[in-house]
Amino acid sequence: MVRRVLIALLLAASLLTGVACKKNKKAANPLAHVNSKQPDKVLYDRAMEAMKERRFDAARMTLQTLINTYPESEYVARAKLAVGEAWYQEGNTAALAQAETEFRDFITFFPNMAEAAEAQLKIADIHYREMGKPDRDFTHALRAQEEYRLMMMQYPDSKLIETARLRLLEVQEVLAEREFRIARIYFLRGSMLAAIARAKTLSDTYPLYSRADEALFILGQAYEQQAEAISTTNVSANLKGLRKGYLDNAERAYHKIVIRYPAMPRYQDARRRLAALGRPIPTPTPEAIAVNKRELASRTATTRYGRFMHDMSKKPDLSGATKVGEPSLIDPKETDAAALARELTSSVKADLEAKASRVGKGKVAIETVSEDTKITENQAAPRSSDSALSSNDIPKKAPDQLNESASDSSDEADANSSSSANTNNDSKDASSSRKEKKKHRKKIPVPF
Repeated sequence: MVRRVLIALLLAASLLTGVACKKNKKAANPLAHVNSKQPDKVLYDRAMEAMKERRFDAARMTLQTLINTYPESEYVARAKLAVGEAWYQEGNTAALAQAETEFRDFITFFPNMAEAAEAQLKIADIHYREMGKPDRDFTHALRAQEEYRLMMMQYPDSKLIETARLRLLEVQEVLAEREFRIARIYFLRGSMLAAIARAKTLSDTYPLYSRADEALFILGQAYEQQAEAISTTNVSANLKGLRKGYLDNAERAYHKIVIRYPAMPRYQDARRRLAALGRPIPTPTPEAIAVNKRELASRTATTRYGRFMHDMSKKPDLSGATKVGEPSLIDPKETDAAALARELTSSVKADLEAKASRVGKGKVAIETVSEDTKITENQAAPRSSDSALSSNDIPKKAPDQLNESASDSSDEADANSSSSANTNNDSKDASSSRKEKKKHRKKIPVPF
């Protein structure tokens, strides 16, 4: 009996202890557990898994559900950026256009977030991927240059600034190569003013171009040929000044090769041209030589097989782009070929006017007609019946053509001389003439 009472007391004590422990213990929240996730985080992770499996439609649908259902979530900004990334990874032309729209929307709604720089870089990368060769459409290359420049100027403290700088150098290499090819074509065809405009714009805008020395040498040669086209004798002071300006510009182009690109192939040619022009030859500084050598060393060397593969590809060859130096962020004033042509035309016109004034001829006068001025009427056109015409004014009979037969001319002469001939003789003459025409008739072969 005592044993049963003790067992009952022990059970009651254990039950009371359990109830007290349950009252002191807090209710566990399953969403706050270490291994548990919030529903918006669950949706975001599910979308990321779908993107890894390249199920882009499912990923975008999940991300859009997250954005619409939890507008106050901390994952909304990431989800918005991930929607553009899903379009970007899909890769086709329509998807890239939609990705650009999504990235621009992200910059509009979240301009102060660190991911805004990433969105701007992605916009530039879209046009970088679509960029073609220098001899193809350069619209995407220009757009990529604008977007990379915008990213570097708006987000200078971003960790992605180095990536933007290197890719902008590659884009500017493609644009500079295009300008160089056009300038060389103009130069070889003898259009010196157009070659000057292209080569000068290239050298001013893209100083880190892999063939900048060649572009400057073409510029100097074009200026020299323009100067040679102007004769040194019997010209006005305007043309002499223009000729001197051409030679001075040629000197500047060669001078820039010597002091800026001393390690490149056209260095010695530029020195020789300066000596031929009788101009001083500068000496490059050791710092300029070191900088130019670093630029050459940073460029990727390509083999013959690599060049062949680039020629067969649709993408441009970016091996010549330098990896050092800062790309140009602002375009300088473009050299206009039309302005150069107008300058030359005005100088030539002034020279001609000066020559005309010395001779006293060649001036053009403009007569002003007032209301009181009497205007004489136009004379009537002369006719053949006018008595004023002489016998010399009457045209003679046209000579016989080569295809006219002698029988036709003799028949006409006989008809004019003897109008009273016998009808029998006429019929005989007609029949004989028909026989002669039949004899001279040629047989034309008929094709099968």
